[in-house]
Amino acid sequence: MYDETLPTVEQLEVDDLVCWRVHTRHAELLVAQQGAQVLSYQPHGEEPVIWLSDQAEHSKGKSVRGGVPVCWPWFGDLRRNPPEVQGMHQGGPISPAHGLVRELDWQLLGIDSEGDSVRLEFALDTSSEPLPGWPHAAQLKLSILLDEHLQMSLSSRNLGDRPLALSQALHSYFAVSDIREVEVEGLDGCRYFETLEDWQQRQQRGEIRFSGETDRIYQETPHRMAIVDRAWNRRILLEVEGSSSAVVWNPWIDKSRRLSQFAEDAWQGMLCIETARVMDDFLVIKPGEEHLMALRITSKPL
Repeated sequence: MYDETLPTVEQLEVDDLVCWRVHTRHAELLVAQQGAQVLSYQPHGEEPVIWLSDQAEHSKGKSVRGGVPVCWPWFGDLRRNPPEVQGMHQGGPISPAHGLVRELDWQLLGIDSEGDSVRLEFALDTSSEPLPGWPHAAQLKLSILLDEHLQMSLSSRNLGDRPLALSQALHSYFAVSDIREVEVEGLDGCRYFETLEDWQQRQQRGEIRFSGETDRIYQETPHRMAIVDRAWNRRILLEVEGSSSAVVWNPWIDKSRRLSQFAEDAWQGMLCIETARVMDDFLVIKPGEEHLMALRITSKPL
């Protein structure tokens, strides 16, 4: 039971990382300053909704396995991105995968509470903190709102004098009872890239179920998707804005053995559905303009 003085926000250090733990009457949330990364989210009386690896390392300059990393200004392997996105890179190493902002400390702009809700706002300005090999001026802001839902809004503003081409994702790791028993609703009929089979283009038929390693990039996605988990008697509803692509990923058995910060059996209890602007859905932001991509997560009983 949580007292009536909530919500509360506590600053703490988790190993090397500055974090904030938020309690409301609805849920508990943990956010790291590095990467402005949501690390965990658990409604009271439920299993976690956002998954964090038991072997996660909270180290400076090292991405944390799990939570919701921000992938920007490219997603995945830069060499697999459209030529326009690759062309923004001006030399030097093209790693790491998933861009350049996950391992940087973002600036905390403020923490506000109203009623039963708490909002944290972070920013990263590449004109004052240039990204290696990416000499362009942009401002990123991530707003994280915890009320009866968890809501994240990522804005990208072009501060330069030429268009910015980029791909991005909120790389959400979701906790599930058993990946072999859950399904994903809402993507029936969507075109996708089957990255495990030479990036063939296919079309989804019915709900998504899992029986092996999965790594698919869906295009022209709807604004509502859901993870149905009957063992935990819940549906995790995902409502998105400013995005029409999504990545569905689970490493299964063999790849789990090669992943860092990842137990060999961890694949059973997690599933990534990543709200994204990738492949054909990449972004072009004109000088002075801004793009907003948002995700709202709601856990409901079946």
